[in-house]
Amino acid sequence: MKALIQTDFNFPKQTAKYVGKVRDVYTIDNRFLNMIVTDRISAFDVVLPKGIPYKGQVLNQIAAKFLDATADIVPNWKIASPDPMVTIGHKCEPFAVEMIVRGYLTGSSWRTYKSGAREICGVKIPDGMREHQRFEQPIITPTTKAEVGAHDEDISREDILRRGIVAEEDYVPLEKYAMELFLRGSEMAAKRGLILVDTKYEFGKKDDEIYLIDEIHTPDSSRYFYADGYLERFDKGEQQRQLSKEFVREWLMENGFQGQAGQTIPEMTDEIVTSISDRYIELYENITGEKFVRADYDGSIYERIESNVNNMLARLL
Repeated sequence: MKALIQTDFNFPKQTAKYVGKVRDVYTIDNRFLNMIVTDRISAFDVVLPKGIPYKGQVLNQIAAKFLDATADIVPNWKIASPDPMVTIGHKCEPFAVEMIVRGYLTGSSWRTYKSGAREICGVKIPDGMREHQRFEQPIITPTTKAEVGAHDEDISREDILRRGIVAEEDYVPLEKYAMELFLRGSEMAAKRGLILVDTKYEFGKKDDEIYLIDEIHTPDSSRYFYADGYLERFDKGEQQRQLSKEFVREWLMENGFQGQAGQTIPEMTDEIVTSISDRYIELYENITGEKFVRADYDGSIYERIESNVNNMLARLL
């Protein structure tokens, strides 16, 4: 089964390369970033041993669609997507925080609340709330942007400003942009019969202007519920039908793996890999409302990407 799990390109005026869990990012001429979204998949901070065909294309094309649809709110880093798995954009200096916006008490926020906490990242949460309950207003629960190999940590607005992680004149617009992006994403999701539950945004600066960077509203960075049946399930205390990569985590947990020392990743059979690929394509079609068109995997994915990127760079450099 063909999947792109690693890259080793040498593009014109390439000055650096960064390998993340899923993305390989090439710096070009110290001005542009060439982000290749591979078919790698991670869960519990572990990259799984097999790639998922078309996953990179799904994530890249969802992010590109939402970057285009929100460019009127805040400038973003995207210049073009010359290949289904690639976005080329402006190199920005990233802020050392991620802005996580939550519309519902679920996931890690619910686990924190359930343990007795009534404040998350400095935001007070009222007594008597239940799992998957909607907040009266969305809340922002920032995290630090961890170094490679470390975990992000929850942090309050006050601590960010007190420690000088982000200056107040920058942090105030970051909050504003994050809320506006979340509201736009929620409106777009509602048109698809979905609820945008929570998501993360990353921002950077270029020429003293704030830019939205990285991915946006993808199933790897966001959690969606199906709107149909949400209230009935909530009233009955049932789990919600989710549209995210949570199903991958659930499969791993069912097979005894949560990323802890001594645990073994379960065997990823062709059947499992195909089923995950199919689910990602289903996510794409539900989130975008468009039919997913599989990119050409018959020839060399490498050669296709290299040709498409080089053609784009010839116009930029």
